[in-house]
Amino acid sequence: MRRVLAAALLAGAGLPVVAAASADDAARAAANFPDRPVKLIVPFPPGGGTDILARPLAQKLGERWKQPVVIENRAGAGGNIGTEAAARAPADGYTLVLGTVGTHAINQSLYRNLSYDATRDFTAITLVANTPNVLVLNPGVPARSVAELIAMAKASPGALNYATPGNGTPPHLAAEIFKSMAGVSITHVPYKGSAPAMTDLLGGQVQMMIANAPVVLPYIKSGKLVGLASTSATRPGMLRDLPTLSESGLKGYEADTWYGLFVPAGTPPAVVAKLNADVVAALKSPDIQAFFAEQGAEVIGDSPADANAKVRAEVGKWRAVIDAIGLKMD
Repeated sequence: MRRVLAAALLAGAGLPVVAAASADDAARAAANFPDRPVKLIVPFPPGGGTDILARPLAQKLGERWKQPVVIENRAGAGGNIGTEAAARAPADGYTLVLGTVGTHAINQSLYRNLSYDATRDFTAITLVANTPNVLVLNPGVPARSVAELIAMAKASPGALNYATPGNGTPPHLAAEIFKSMAGVSITHVPYKGSAPAMTDLLGGQVQMMIANAPVVLPYIKSGKLVGLASTSATRPGMLRDLPTLSESGLKGYEADTWYGLFVPAGTPPAVVAKLNADVVAALKSPDIQAFFAEQGAEVIGDSPADANAKVRAEVGKWRAVIDAIGLKMD
């Protein structure tokens, strides 16, 4: 009995040493992170708003870490395919995903059988940026205000059509809210990503679109598209001359797009903290600030705690919106 008790006491005495060693190992791993290439999943095709913001951020992080940050575009199902892949990746900090209000808030209520849970399966590193969406028209459409567009749609129900990057994407939901608040019937034409949707909008195959500001600003500036209104609660800095939809008769309308950097749940806290410090530092760099501003994006760069709280709040907000308009996806 004495031998058993002595062995138990010795084993118990060793536990703090093991715990301390594990903590030291975790701290060393975080301090040396990353010591190999990092993968950044963009759950949308190249050329879209998410991809546009991901590339300079990946480059800046690669320079800081002296390790490649490899972008992997894994598009499909409103961003769900790439986001699920990120959720199933090892929780070691070497797989990141640039999620959006779609992948990490809207889709939780929009899809009946979602294969991941945005709050359970992920830890937010930081919110990266917020960008307005913009209601744009092909110049061949004679409307030059939201009121004129609504009048046209009411005069010929279903005659106008609008493009989206795909079923269930934030621009799709934003357009459905527009239709509901305006009381109009406009035909939805889904595409596989922003790039092909924009090609057909520019070519006149579709008449209108609610699209992310980084995608459409160059075309508005060149006159190839007509910007009618932004989806923000207030006018963004880069769109001061453009009214909001709320100002244009749809009071209370708001449907911006935010972007956040996420890792799989269970990633060591020390690695999360290291990622947050490095990503926020990259976001504060003058060249990233300037590039994001040119795209109409407001840099955020908050703490993991604040970012995770925002995601939880957004899941609840969009659940109420989706339930109100009765929109569901399989």
